[in-house]
Amino acid sequence: MAPLELITRGYELVAARPASLLAAVLALVVVAWRPTWRLTRTAVTIAHEGGHALVAVLVGRGLTGIRLHADSSGVTYSTGAGRGPGVVAMFLAGYVFPPLLGLGGAVLVGADAAGAMLWIGAGLLAVTLLQIRNVYGGLAVVATGALLVLVALRADEELRTGFAAALSWFLLFGGVKACLELRRGRRGGRLRHSDADRLAELTPLSGGAWAAFFVLASVAATAAAGWVVFAPGGAPA
Repeated sequence: MAPLELITRGYELVAARPASLLAAVLALVVVAWRPTWRLTRTAVTIAHEGGHALVAVLVGRGLTGIRLHADSSGVTYSTGAGRGPGVVAMFLAGYVFPPLLGLGGAVLVGADAAGAMLWIGAGLLAVTLLQIRNVYGGLAVVATGALLVLVALRADEELRTGFAAALSWFLLFGGVKACLELRRGRRGGRLRHSDADRLAELTPLSGGAWAAFFVLASVAATAAAGWVVFAPGGAPA
């Protein structure tokens, strides 16, 4: 396919789904602009720590709590063996979970199930709240869950779908940015106790290799969401 034909085809696909494009652009602006990213990054941290917690339970570890901090950092506490595949899976889950949630959201929005996506998100937040062990974390989870419930109950269908689509893109773009920040922070010597470093202690791969893997995984999830939404027959929202 010639370059001009590719450009024309791309324009036609985007023009056919302006609401999806608007949701993606808004989410990208929120993630790219530093003031809004600082205000909203905790939502990505909630998803990150939720990924650790979920996998910890699935691999049979004892989950003892989650703490979220005002600087957008967080930590998940669990008990069990200090090594082994289960521990690797738990540390692997954090950075890949937000973009995977975003991809799942894009699939649901594309299937005209934006309301289901919001209620699933609210349910996951309710379960997460049971494991929160500090005041800031509790307030952050309650506020995020309340927003999802409010939109699910009170917004009209168009607004509900647009919000769900924007949230999906936010988790995707935010997941990519968090992974890039991890890689940049490690290169600058500021992050030496990250998930990538813990994985380096548990596996033959270096921390840098794991950080690069997180970036590639988040970008792949975002590309897959783009295909779901903008490919022929993709989401109409």
